[in-house]
Amino acid sequence: MMRCGLLGEKLGHSYSPAIHAQLADYAYGLYEVAPEDLTAFLTGGDFDALNVTIPYKKAVIPYCAELSPIARRLGSVNVLVRRADGTLYGDNADAFGFEYLVRRSGIDVAGQKALVLGNGGASATIQAVLEQLGAHVTVISRHGPDNYENLDRHADAHVIVNTTPVGMYPNTGKAAVDLRQFPQCAGVLDIVYNPARTALLLQAESLGIPCAGGLYMLVAQAKRSCEVFTDTVIDDAEILRIHRLLRQEMENVVLIGMPGSGKSTIAALLAERLHRPVLDSDAQVVETAGMSIPDIFAAGGEDAFRARETAALAELGKRSGAVLATGGGSVCREENYPLLHQNGTIFWLQRDLARLPKDGRPISQRSDLAALYAQRAPLYARFADAVIDNNGTPEETVHKILEALA
Repeated sequence: MMRCGLLGEKLGHSYSPAIHAQLADYAYGLYEVAPEDLTAFLTGGDFDALNVTIPYKKAVIPYCAELSPIARRLGSVNVLVRRADGTLYGDNADAFGFEYLVRRSGIDVAGQKALVLGNGGASATIQAVLEQLGAHVTVISRHGPDNYENLDRHADAHVIVNTTPVGMYPNTGKAAVDLRQFPQCAGVLDIVYNPARTALLLQAESLGIPCAGGLYMLVAQAKRSCEVFTDTVIDDAEILRIHRLLRQEMENVVLIGMPGSGKSTIAALLAERLHRPVLDSDAQVVETAGMSIPDIFAAGGEDAFRARETAALAELGKRSGAVLATGGGSVCREENYPLLHQNGTIFWLQRDLARLPKDGRPISQRSDLAALYAQRAPLYARFADAVIDNNGTPEETVHKILEALA
C-alpha cells in the first residue's frame, strides 16, 4: 500500500485524511516535521507521496529533481512524489483547487479588478489563477504600497479574495477588511474553510454579495493531488460528492425556539442519531458562572445573563460537527446570529404556547407568553434556515430535521 500524507510544521486537526480516504486506497498520515529535521525527512523519510503545507511549500523545492510547469512558474509545491529512482517530483495542486473554487462560485472575474488580501504562501498561486482567468489583480499587504491603510484607492474593486488566516478557527469573528468600503464589490472568496462562513463571508451574505469559502478548494486540490500520487484520472464529480459529505460532517445543527419548545430533548436525540456531541448554551452559561440561571438573573438581571449567553455562543458556535441547543432568548441579540451561523444550519422549533412549561425559566414566569412570542417570532424567523413543527413526538421532529439536512 502506498504511504501518503500531509507534511507541515504544525498540523493540528486536518480534514485531509478523511478526504483522501474517499479518493483512493492508500495510507494517509500527518507528518509534523520541525524545520531542522526537514532535510533528513525528505531524503530518508518513509513515504511515497505527500501533500505539503505551511511553511514548507517553497522549502521543499531544492529537494526536487523535477518540477511540474505550474510548480516551477509559481515557485510553490504542495505535492511531492517519490519516483522509482528515489528522486522527488514536485507539483502544485492548489492552482487547480482555487480555479475550481472560482468556477464553482459562479463569480465572474474576467476583466474585473480583484483585490487579493495577503502576500503569504497561498497568495502567489491565487494571483496567478486570477490573472489566468482574466482578472486585474492588486495585492493588499500590511507593508506593501497597497496596504490596509490606503484601501480607499481601491473602492472600485469588483472581487475580494482573502488568502490570509484572519477569521480562521479558533480566532473566528474577524475580517481583514470591511466590505462596505467597496460599493462595487460583486464577489467575495475566502480560502479559509473552517469556519464554513468566516466573518468576511457572513458580511458578504448580509450585503447580498455572492460569496464562497475554501472547502471546495480543499477538496479539489486533494482530488488533483490524488491523481498525481496514483497517476490516474478522477472524475470531477468526486469533488462535489466529497464536498457534500464533508460539509454535512462539519456543519452544526443549531436549535432555536421559545423557552420550553423542546430544544434540549430534540438535541439529545439528534446527537444520538448523528453520532455527534450535544452542546447546550444554557448549560455552558451555568458552568462558567458557577450558579443557576435563576440565580444569575437574581444577581445581575437579564443583561448579565445575555452577556454570559453571548460569550457561551461565541465559544460553542465556532465548533464543528455538533448539535447545539440554545436558550429561548438567544435571538434577542443580533450579534449572536453570526456566532450560530458561521458553522451552523439553524432550525426554529415551534410548539403551541399552551404546551410551553415555565418552571425554572425566569423570563417565561414573569411574562405573558403570547406577548413574548409576538416579540420574538420575527427574530426566530430572521435567524432560522428552516422551521420545524415540534407538536408531535420527538421522533417525528427528529425525522423532519434529518430530512431537511439530507
